Amino acid sequence: MAQFLSRFPVPETIEHLPDDLRDRILTVQEKAGFVPNVFLMLAHRPLEARAFFDYHDALMERESDTLTPAEKEMIVVATSSRNQCLYCVVAHGAILRIYSKNALVADQVAINHKTADISERERVMLDFALYISQDVGELNDEWEQKLQSVGFSQDDIWDIGAITAFFGLSNRLVSLTNTPPNPEFYLMGRVPKEK
Repeated sequence: MAQFLSRFPVPETIEHLPDDLRDRILTVQEKAGFVPNVFLMLAHRPLEARAFFDYHDALMERESDTLTPAEKEMIVVATSSRNQCLYCVVAHGAILRIYSKNALVADQVAINHKTADISERERVMLDFALYISQDVGELNDEWEQKLQSVGFSQDDIWDIGAITAFFGLSNRLVSLTNTPPNPEFYLMGRVPKEK
C-alpha cells in the first residue's frame, strides 16, 4: 500500500511532472537517497512548487552576512515546533543535526530553545523568530539593538524574518495537506550514514 502523502492529488510518478520539477526532484533524490514527501505534495501545483523551491533556495542557500546554515535550520525547527508542524520539525531537525554535527540540538530547540545548549546569540535569534511568527513581528529599535548587540547585521535580521515567514507558509501547507515526514529523516544526523 502506498504511503499517504497528501489530502490533495500527488503525481503517481515523477515522470508525470514538468521536466524542470522532475530534474529538481531527481537531484534531491540523488543527494538524499529519497524523495522528500513535501516535494511530491507541492507538485500538486507545479507553478507554485517552482516559486516555493526558488524562494526556499534564495533564503536557505544564499550566504548571509553572519547567519550560518545551522542557525537558519534552528529558526526553522523552533518556529515549526511552535506552529506544530511535525514534517518541518523532523525534516529540518535532521538537517540541523547534520549542519551542527550535534545529535541533540534539534530536539532541544524544538522543545524549548531557552533551555537548549545553544549560544546567547542563537537564543536571541530564536526569541526574535518566535516573536515574528507568534506576535506582531514588527522590527523596532529595541529588537534591532538587541540583535545587533549579539552580532547580527541588518541583512541577517532580514534573513531571520524572511526564513520565519517563509516557513510559516510551509508549516501551514504541510498541515493543510497532512503530509507526513519521510521515515528516513528521523535517523539522519543521529546515526552514522551508511557508506
